[in-house]
Amino acid sequence: MSSDLNAILEPGMFVRHPDQPQWGTGQVQSNIGGRITVNFPDEGKVVIDGRFVTLTPVFDPS
Repeated sequence: MSSDLNAILEPGMFVRHPDQPQWGTGQVQSNIGGRITVNFPDEGKVVIDGRFVTLTPVFDPS
């Protein structure tokens, strides 16, 4: 279900969770071994298993 798109995610990049749009745009904190930690403004810090969820990069978070 996931793709290698998660592999490009680096700390500081902005993303959205495809199944949780209410969380808003989050900022990647780390991406280690397919476990991506993202800080979402409306949900807080979430660790996402990149094997099951492909995060959507946001290139213009404003």
